[in-house]
Amino acid sequence: MRRRTARRTRLIAVTVVAAVCQATPAPAAVGPPDGVITWGASAYRIGESVADRGYRMVVHTSVGGRDPRIRLSNAFGDRPVTFDSVYAGLQLKGAQLARGSNRRLTFDGSSSVTLEPGSTVYSDPVPGPLAAGSNLVVSLHTPDAAGPVTGHSMALQTSYATQGDHTAEESGANWPDTVGSWFYLDNVSVRTAAATGSVIALGDSITDGWQSTGDLNRRWPDYLARRLQKAHITVKGVADEGISGNKVLADGAGPSALNRLDRDVLSQPGVHTVFLFEGVNDLKAHSGVTAQDLIHGYGEIVDRAHDAGRCVVVSTIAPFKGWPEWDPAAETVRQEVNTYIRTHSDEFDAVTDFDHILRSPYDHERMLPFFDGGDHIHPNDKGMQAMADAVDVNSLDCARN
Repeated sequence: MRRRTARRTRLIAVTVVAAVCQATPAPAAVGPPDGVITWGASAYRIGESVADRGYRMVVHTSVGGRDPRIRLSNAFGDRPVTFDSVYAGLQLKGAQLARGSNRRLTFDGSSSVTLEPGSTVYSDPVPGPLAAGSNLVVSLHTPDAAGPVTGHSMALQTSYATQGDHTAEESGANWPDTVGSWFYLDNVSVRTAAATGSVIALGDSITDGWQSTGDLNRRWPDYLARRLQKAHITVKGVADEGISGNKVLADGAGPSALNRLDRDVLSQPGVHTVFLFEGVNDLKAHSGVTAQDLIHGYGEIVDRAHDAGRCVVVSTIAPFKGWPEWDPAAETVRQEVNTYIRTHSDEFDAVTDFDHILRSPYDHERMLPFFDGGDHIHPNDKGMQAMADAVDVNSLDCARN
């Protein structure tokens, strides 16, 4: 008990500083009564809304099930936003949908819904199956949207946009514009067997997939999801809650991991395990963050997840020598943090050593060139697959509920 109290006392100072830098809207979501998350993307402010705009967004499911439902978010809006038409179908090619698959979504029985600033909403379940590895397409229209838009900018997935309401159309003819972001949509869940659960990858741009090949689902959580489909465990789903540039302790590229933990992780349905892989952005920012600061931050996340009945797997911080912001001081902190993670594994439910997997055997401060996406911090497709292959899938099959 003393250790947890010390962690939380130390984090008060850290989180107060972060709050001064950027106010974070309080999460207003409540998870659905049942279901398991099959796809997710962390929401943050990604620009300004456009009225009478339609978005046709492609997302890739991890775990299969029945009766899918989506979650829409206005978490970072400063005024209400109305969705007057929302559909979901299966992708055939590009913006074109498989014949007969496009179905209207309702919200408490209504075909339209208005979200107040800071809030989220789940759709009603759509009867029927949704297979693992499906390209689900969610089309929505906002008649009078204005102000900040909530979404996820770096989707690494081609989606589509248009003016006017063409959400009910299965043809892609009226969806001429391609976009690389997801707008308002941050969750898809399905109903599964009661024992089935998901793991949420809480991370930064490496988890978000930067330097992996777009439109092919080659982020490390995607590779992990494919492994889980073949594994003889109950954890089958994977939700990628990575944000490029994200930090553990301070807001910046979206809310910090500490400040978004409730909305992006603990409010999600069917989550058994949290996979925490963050810290490099705290180090390369040269903001004076120490190893002890990061260790306390990890501890706060672990404590809150455990209090919510979730297990936590923590990874070491990967090497980044060669990145412009690398320096010996940041490297020293990285090594101290990694040593702590390796030698205090009893504080976590499991440890995965991504540093060991990705580093060069000739220079432990640098990524192995075979895995390097070219900027010395983000792995390529081979590196992403190696990370996923390094995860002990049995360590994910853990539940504290």
